[in-house]
Amino acid sequence: MAASTIHQPVFIVLPKGDSMHAIRRVVFNQKGGVGKSTITANLAAVAARQGKKVLLIDLDAQGNASHYLTGTTSHTAEKSAAGFFGQMLNISMYSKELPEFVSATPFDALQLLASHAELSELMVKLESRYKMFKLKEALDQVAGEFDEIWIDTPPALNFFTRSALIAADRCLIPFDCDAFSRQALYNLLASVEEIRADHNPDLRVEGIVVNQFQPRASLPARLVAELRAEGLPVLDPPLSASVKIRESHDVAKPMIYLDPRHKLSLEFAALYDTLA
Repeated sequence: MAASTIHQPVFIVLPKGDSMHAIRRVVFNQKGGVGKSTITANLAAVAARQGKKVLLIDLDAQGNASHYLTGTTSHTAEKSAAGFFGQMLNISMYSKELPEFVSATPFDALQLLASHAELSELMVKLESRYKMFKLKEALDQVAGEFDEIWIDTPPALNFFTRSALIAADRCLIPFDCDAFSRQALYNLLASVEEIRADHNPDLRVEGIVVNQFQPRASLPARLVAELRAEGLPVLDPPLSASVKIRESHDVAKPMIYLDPRHKLSLEFAALYDTLA
């Protein structure tokens, strides 16, 4: 598909910061297995390590980002995103603000609105009652409590993803260098543009994060070069493929905490610095 089929504009050069409220970033790709949760958790961890007050919101019912930051999947529904959204279905109980559902993590300055399996059960009811703006409203109310808010989303354009895109200022798109990912990328850009046009004029694609990059392989280099030639906002540096990330998952420590001098840790830090 040619780049000319992408609705314009879906991305612009953004200012480095916004003193009015916490920067809100959503990491989104409708294709699974592209490193979405890993990228979200590691960039949020870099921000916290640099002294920012950070909230990570995990809206993916699989809970990978939640497990990555805490080492557990046993978060209670009451202290999770499921509790936050679930209360919206009972008006008489809809009195708790978002911070009451947030948990600490083992990492200083990094807090978590954890995922829960009940999110899947809640989705249809929430969508039918048109609650997609409630996350944005909640984040507006805690504008001064965090410096940055990172939102991990399901690999689908569903209620929770739409809620995140409506609530966010900026969207990062993981890309894992294959032909299927490239086709999905064009569809995804069109979806983000539709949300921007219909619901959130402040939403911008901040950049495409190249993940699992293998510089010696010809296909990844060619695909990235072609995306750049099309004018798409491919961010530097790309994130290298490394078995170290599996160890990071296993011990529930983002790379910047597990091994700050590892090549991948330095890449996450450099990538964050291009955004901050």
